[in-house]
Amino acid sequence: MNLSGSIDFRPKLFSALRHYDAKRLKSDLIAGVVVGIVALPLAIAFGIASGVSPTVGLITAIIGGFLVSALGGCSVQIGGPTGAFIVIVYNIIATYGLQGLAIATLMAGLILVLLGLFHLGTVIKFIPYPIVVGFTAGIALTIFSTQINDFFGLGLKNVPSEFIPKWGEYIRNFGNIDWTTLAVGVVSLLIIIATPKISKKLPGALISIIIVTVLVWFINSMPGFHIETIGDRFGTLPTDIPEPHGFVLNMATINQLLPSAFTIAILGAIESLLSSTVADGVTGSRTNSNTELIGQGVANIVVPFFGGIPVTGAIARTMTNITNGGRTPVAGIVHALVLLLIFLFLMPLINLVPMATLAAVLIMVSYNMSGWRTIKGIMNNPKSDVTVLTVTFLLTVIFDLTIAIEIGLLLAIILFLRRVMENTQIRVYSEQLDVAEGSEATVHEVLNVAHGVEIYEIDGPFFFGVATKFDELMRNSMANKPIVRILRMRKVPFIDATGVHNLEILIKSSQSEGIHVVLSGVNENVHKVLEHANVEHLIGEDHICDHITKAVALANEIVAKSTRE
Repeated sequence: MNLSGSIDFRPKLFSALRHYDAKRLKSDLIAGVVVGIVALPLAIAFGIASGVSPTVGLITAIIGGFLVSALGGCSVQIGGPTGAFIVIVYNIIATYGLQGLAIATLMAGLILVLLGLFHLGTVIKFIPYPIVVGFTAGIALTIFSTQINDFFGLGLKNVPSEFIPKWGEYIRNFGNIDWTTLAVGVVSLLIIIATPKISKKLPGALISIIIVTVLVWFINSMPGFHIETIGDRFGTLPTDIPEPHGFVLNMATINQLLPSAFTIAILGAIESLLSSTVADGVTGSRTNSNTELIGQGVANIVVPFFGGIPVTGAIARTMTNITNGGRTPVAGIVHALVLLLIFLFLMPLINLVPMATLAAVLIMVSYNMSGWRTIKGIMNNPKSDVTVLTVTFLLTVIFDLTIAIEIGLLLAIILFLRRVMENTQIRVYSEQLDVAEGSEATVHEVLNVAHGVEIYEIDGPFFFGVATKFDELMRNSMANKPIVRILRMRKVPFIDATGVHNLEILIKSSQSEGIHVVLSGVNENVHKVLEHANVEHLIGEDHICDHITKAVALANEIVAKSTRE
């Protein structure tokens, strides 16, 4: 991680076009058309499930998908609305309305750009896997629960947004099942499941929508039967790209929506970088994580001005792109153009799609998101992993995604600190010291340490947790009052403000008791920190040695001089 230096923004599109040829164009065109067709039902379904119209879902996939491919750091990433955002988008709209969603998405885009500019792309990848699995599974269950009304044809108008009250409402109304609607939903689901068994290249969701829409058109033409369609719920869908529009920003709104914006940004960063990591494993390419975050950020800044919802990389569509031959961002741009053509010329046909079929599409999406096999495997891991997964899952389902991500990140930090603390050791030596101990050196040099010299070796980063641990160890040994204390820091990669503060206290308290402090093996980065904090001046430049041999020789000399006096 590097918080300074040049801006790491190098879109893959620019490098791909340098050596572009007709063969790659043909592969990208085929892949882009296929992905565009696959993305169509998902964009519509995700838009509706998020609480907006299918038009908004398509606009998001068109504009967001284009920008992610044009400006991102992954060669094959396909961007657009995804199932992961359904829960948070639905809740924001319910609380703050569409303008609140637009502002939250814009702020999330700015956060993503800042993450990329500050070179934090690689850090996002280190969020513990159980946390990612926990809230992904929680999102999957929440998406599934939102589709019960349309799948069973319960006809409920005001379904509670909270998980437990929602299922309470379903249970009370299960006697109102519309069996014709349920049959349509079941047939749609069976087609989606069966299609990959015939051919993995066929988009099951689209095949299901085409077949069942034709079937429902015939059913609805019969007297006494009517199955709800997109047109029934949303009316005639527009076929024009909306003009950009602005919105009012003030500090009160920003403060209210900042937690939601942070959730969108972190969730989008995790999903897009996870998608790009999976893609890299298949294609052998290498994603520039910082550029990817900046590209995602720009997409989320632009999309709200056209009424869109949050954008991120989509694993399923990205893998479809790869399996159909896409290898450059051109395929992603073609996918966006295919969706644009559908939007301009085929929207009247979208009105005929049954809501029960879209519910079946999202039920299948939630099943694929659930990762139940992964959860089953994690259950055999240490209890800490199981606990983190369970807590994150329950917070996502019972409360909301904002709380789940915030507490999940807090758990990630706590787990990281705990593991660092467990792996950081502080060893105490006296009388003799093997210079090669703890290293791969085969030649052992044993140093004789004079009586009155104590050596403390810190093995690991000297940050606030370890600094406190070291401070407690020093306090327990104060009764011994040696003449010289050597701090061997050859294995200290960095030191933070707390470490510097504790070191200053140690030096001052030791000097007040006539005890010399000598630092050994201080690396260049740590030395600069100590120099800027005036620790070098406090301890004396001659008391900072680059090797333990020199430090022990100096300490022995100080003891000998003290004894003579």
